[in-house]
Amino acid sequence: MEKSFDCLVIGAGYAGGVAARELAERGGLRVLVLERRDHIGGNAYDCLDEHGILIHKYGPHIFHTSSKRVFDYLSRFTRWRRYQHRVIANLPRDNPEVVPAHKRTDGRFCFPVPFNLDSLEAAFGKAEGSRLGEKLLAAYPAQSQVTILELRQNPDPEVAAIAEYVYEHVFVHYTMKQWGQTPEEIDPATTARVPVRLSRDDRYFQDPWQGMPLEGYTPMFQRMLDHPSITVELGVDARDRVSFGEGQVLLDGVPFSGPVIFTGQADELFGFQDGRLPYRTLDFRLETYDRQFYQSHGTVNYTVDEDFTRITEFKHLTGQRLQDPVTSIMKEYSRAYTGAEGETPYYAIISPENNALYAKYQARAEAYPNLHLLGRLAEYKYYNMDAIVLRALELCDRLLEDKEGNS
Repeated sequence: MEKSFDCLVIGAGYAGGVAARELAERGGLRVLVLERRDHIGGNAYDCLDEHGILIHKYGPHIFHTSSKRVFDYLSRFTRWRRYQHRVIANLPRDNPEVVPAHKRTDGRFCFPVPFNLDSLEAAFGKAEGSRLGEKLLAAYPAQSQVTILELRQNPDPEVAAIAEYVYEHVFVHYTMKQWGQTPEEIDPATTARVPVRLSRDDRYFQDPWQGMPLEGYTPMFQRMLDHPSITVELGVDARDRVSFGEGQVLLDGVPFSGPVIFTGQADELFGFQDGRLPYRTLDFRLETYDRQFYQSHGTVNYTVDEDFTRITEFKHLTGQRLQDPVTSIMKEYSRAYTGAEGETPYYAIISPENNALYAKYQARAEAYPNLHLLGRLAEYKYYNMDAIVLRALELCDRLLEDKEGNS
């Protein structure tokens, strides 16, 4: 193996895929990619369901970035469908006497998320919402974002009441479902940062580059990993191939001195020796309906009631059009990750205690000079897709600079 490959990458998602391509293409290295699943693309993997609908198997992925380097890089492997994500909250009507235009016949109503001036009018009625909006615009700059903390500190009780409405109807119950926490356990600093937009811009993201891969994420990864110096092995558990000796990484029992980029769980890499890092996982329920569309938006959040957090309808995201009226939706249920077979760790639970536990695994990794932890799981952080791409590019920059310096 030492003679056959110059670099080992564990995981074929964003972190592993970008790193493999960069090291093979820019560095001229022969790269071996080991992937536990039977497909590439990591959690961004998409495929056709049994009804021919293109779905994101591990939950919705919407691309957006403020990094031109990231957008230009991924554009080498895909064309883009112009798409700007819009999300609405769906919740029961508190006050049945208020009848906004968004009200539905089943006693529920919807408003844009993040909460904005249109949301005010949906929640409080056109006239009252407009009056409250004018009051906000008199107190804060138009087009700005104001946090719940700022609104709560406003001496006007009506403005402060808007903060309480957003907290109750947008944030707290949704967060309780997502993270399994009580209101008392939710970090007050997180609550304070929840924004209210003083505009009618209902886009969920405001990055300059937004869109969806025109043919899907999986074809993008296929092109990314299609290089004569990259070998991808699927269905391979790295724990069966990679071990650790005295300051050495071993591949199939043989010392491997080239770069080793690991993108999986850091605690799992070292056999959970210091204990398990806690995560939240997701259960998905896929449902198919004989109609063109199930809902008005790609994502609808259920912020107050229901056991699930949101419903995604993929045809809104992908722009897919079928001759037959059929659509697939995905409901998401959040719960604690146990490590059981088939579970996927999605979200690191960031806290001082958990960060301290991760630091122990990070120290173990640092004992191996050629081992690099990269990505959400390996670094125990929440990263958007574009942030992972950028981190992979920057890691490869450093590795290739070191290679140049040593040559």
